[in-house]
Amino acid sequence: MARDYYEALGVPRGAAADEIQQAYRKLARKYHPDVNKDPTAEDKFKEANEAYQVLSDPDTRKRYDRFGADFRRVPEDYDERVRASAGGYGGGGYGGGGGGRRVHFGHGVGGEGGVDFEDLFGQMFGGGGGYGPIPGADQEAELELTLEEAYRGGKRTLRLDGRQYDVDIPAGVLDGQRIRLAGQGGRGNGDAPPGDLYLVVRIKPHSRFRVQGRDIYVDLPVSPWEAVLGSTVVVPTPGGEAKVKVAPGSSTGRKLRLRGEGMPNSRGANGNLYAEIKVMVPSKPTARERELFEQLAAESNFDPRKET
Repeated sequence: MARDYYEALGVPRGAAADEIQQAYRKLARKYHPDVNKDPTAEDKFKEANEAYQVLSDPDTRKRYDRFGADFRRVPEDYDERVRASAGGYGGGGYGGGGGGRRVHFGHGVGGEGGVDFEDLFGQMFGGGGGYGPIPGADQEAELELTLEEAYRGGKRTLRLDGRQYDVDIPAGVLDGQRIRLAGQGGRGNGDAPPGDLYLVVRIKPHSRFRVQGRDIYVDLPVSPWEAVLGSTVVVPTPGGEAKVKVAPGSSTGRKLRLRGEGMPNSRGANGNLYAEIKVMVPSKPTARERELFEQLAAESNFDPRKET
């Protein structure tokens, strides 16, 4: 499970059934792959659908509210087993209150405080106690990357809760996408297999670049004479510098497209990079520059407020 189902649908935990349905329909219309071609839309659509399937069923929702992400692995006779194991302990079993328990690694890479739900089950059931193995829980942590790291990809070593992981980061990974480390989640009970660890990518804000889907945007400062006369200038990209032609008569806001210079995509076309022109003027012109600008002002009939 990617994240809390209520959070996925954008509703509070006490939401009524019709509120849950309306939220799901809104997200389904927005992210359905047939209408939204963003690479992350399909994952968001699947996430919303999974959340709705659980929360729209009253009985399933109750189990989810109680046990969180592990509700599917908790035996139906859980309370009876707990009471039997603890000699009649408890009136509702573990997690009887509130919003259930998620198996989640802290906050961000290197966070502490992860919960191993399987260890708790093992203690309660005496390592299985003849009740059958319980598979390990899937776990989740955030992986913070710079834009350059996400663009290039590569190998990275992480430490989470005292464990070390070698991660292959695919080139062009996007914010919100998940990297699956099979079998690296919570431990299973007995002979049951471990769960998986999912690393949710979070790309740090960049001082120069802005990312929208797979497209990258960057401001391109040009001088007044470059904008008027045209020029070939250097524009930065996450992969290095490139050259673009500024057409004569370019104004602030004009976008120059560098096809395929956006985020890489192993499954299709790369994104584009858009350099947005910003016409800059000297903040402290020299005496000669001021003289030339005054001369231009006297000679020119150009009025930008009358241009259409």
